[in-house]
Amino acid sequence: MRLLRAQGRYGPRFREVLPALTGLALAVCGTVAAVTVAHRTLGPAALAAPALLCALTVPFLLQRRRPAARRRRGRYTEREIADLDTKGLALAVARMLRRDGWTVRLPPGDHVRPRVRARHPRGHRLEVAFRPVAEPLPDEEPRPVPRTGARAPVRLIVHRGDFGPRDRRWASGRANIRLLDGTLLRRWADGAPLDELIDLDAAGEAD
Repeated sequence: MRLLRAQGRYGPRFREVLPALTGLALAVCGTVAAVTVAHRTLGPAALAAPALLCALTVPFLLQRRRPAARRRRGRYTEREIADLDTKGLALAVARMLRRDGWTVRLPPGDHVRPRVRARHPRGHRLEVAFRPVAEPLPDEEPRPVPRTGARAPVRLIVHRGDFGPRDRRWASGRANIRLLDGTLLRRWADGAPLDELIDLDAAGEAD
């Protein structure tokens, strides 16, 4: 269950739907009470009250649920991306990859430096890291060596800010490294497919 939640496939948690359920319960109770009182006072004309209350309540409840449902489908606003911590950003990236047709795996373990691994039906493999620089940090876990002759995975480095000239020079000398800065990340979160933002076909084969 925890793994499904981490991968965004378990659905909303109870605390996410509790406000909507509470609002619905209050609306039902209020409707019953209002109809009872109004019917005694106004007679049959009081039946119009539930319809009016529903017309006012239902759009409000749907509006509250829409952002969470949108995020589960892999679409985030610029403000939502900016407010995420690293773990939340990893979950958002996993959801956006699934939106684009990738099969995603979130390896368990380090929550300080989370990773995302994904495979596309066309054969592309992707490993995503989250850091403000292109080069691996000293305390990062070493990457596994790919099988001989296998296509090396694209290593995507995600940063909500801007990469510096040194980072871009370092990445340009490595065929399977891709940098996704804040501008591209926001376009991806808004619905642009990943393969329109970065080149997924230039990764070479493993030695």
